[in-house]
Amino acid sequence: MSEQLGTVTVAPDVIREIVRQTARAIPGVARMDTFQSPRVNRLLTARAATGIALDLDADLATIDLFIIAEPDAPMLSLGQTLQREIQRAVEDGLGMSVKQINVHIEDVADRFATTPE
Repeated sequence: MSEQLGTVTVAPDVIREIVRQTARAIPGVARMDTFQSPRVNRLLTARAATGIALDLDADLATIDLFIIAEPDAPMLSLGQTLQREIQRAVEDGLGMSVKQINVHIEDVADRFATTPE
């Protein structure tokens, strides 16, 4: 017998933080980018400066991730790994379904720069 105890709500900032931490743990990601192209501005919220645009529709999440890649990272493989790992983190950790994860590799880090995030 299942008993309804109430609801569980996860704040969008928590979802963004899980996405950010997951992305930063993937080899090949130098840092998050704060630039968003005009094409996706319609999806952005006030928190878009984190490099993550989040669109929540019921229990479905659409995530746009803006990153700077390491100079020697294989771009296609990096993007696919990010999609897979972020989907796993959101679905397993939050029980939320993911509709799309769009990875935007905005630039390649300067191999000689030391820019902390």
